[in-house]
Amino acid sequence: MSDELVRVDKRDGVAIATLNRPEALNALSMGLRNAIAATFDQLEADPDVQVIILTGAGRAFTVGLDLKELGGEKPADAAVSSRDLSDAIGALSKPVIGAINGFAITGGFEIALMCDFLIASPDARFADTHARVGVVPGWGLSQRLPRLIGINRAKELSLTGNYLDAETACAWGLVNRVVPAEQLLPTCEALAQDIVSTDPVTRGEIRRIMDAGWASTLEDGLALEDKASRAHSKSQVRADKVAQRRKDIQDRGREQTDG
Repeated sequence: MSDELVRVDKRDGVAIATLNRPEALNALSMGLRNAIAATFDQLEADPDVQVIILTGAGRAFTVGLDLKELGGEKPADAAVSSRDLSDAIGALSKPVIGAINGFAITGGFEIALMCDFLIASPDARFADTHARVGVVPGWGLSQRLPRLIGINRAKELSLTGNYLDAETACAWGLVNRVVPAEQLLPTCEALAQDIVSTDPVTRGEIRRIMDAGWASTLEDGLALEDKASRAHSKSQVRADKVAQRRKDIQDRGREQTDG
């Protein structure tokens, strides 16, 4: 087992980032939080990475903040970083697929909700225990969760702190599908390769306007889409003209050489 707090494996344009504190159910110690932020900043800057899969080692995705560290039972394993993990994940221009292999609790639930979409194994369990531990969400759960599953269901989860199993999460629209545990990463990798096969500029713009529209009204979202579509079409026309000019120059060069 690697000693890295976040283990990264890259191949064919896809990076699998694995939270790697299995003995602590990937609890978010200060060191792990710093490592997540640093890892995502590095993956954002890596031109060879087009899609990221985020998962956890062992029985959990992540059970949220390390409560022993938070309560002072043990010292923090790292100094506080100025770079928050939610800012690092939020700044990504690349799609993130959440491979939810086990418990995703409170802060871990919030990180799952930062992903573009989720694929779960039957072992996945979601819970928002903020109200039980006396902490108000700070990484977006109170806003993202109602938009995904409806405000009544979100209130049920957040006000009770009860667990949500994988199949119900799928039925509620929180996860896209539930697959056997041994197929979780292969399924996510196949989806990641499907994404890699698309045009990078176009998919990036579609992702951007989807996220922006989701945070606004339908009217504003439609206007945003129209503006982006027109701008992209103009840039594509310019690119086609440049490509045609280059081809014409090459053709003339070949004709002169042949002559």
